[in-house]
Amino acid sequence: MLSEDKIKRINELSAKSKDDSLTSEEAKEQQELRQEYLQAFRGSMKQTIENVTVIDPEGKDVTPDKLKDAKKRNKMN
Repeated sequence: MLSEDKIKRINELSAKSKDDSLTSEEAKEQQELRQEYLQAFRGSMKQTIENVTVIDPEGKDVTPDKLKDAKKRNKMN
């Protein structure tokens, strides 16, 4: 994930944008930080989902094949 400093800066810029208007440099910085945050979030979410195993009430593995294939690809890398 992002460092605490970057998350703090995102929040500062967000608060400032609600109170005043941001300078063009601040708006650009805010957009870059948001994109970096989203990229980190998506990577983390993908990793979490690819580590899920779905078990039905009878104890059978019913993980979708697409997810099983993704797990296999990741083990090869």
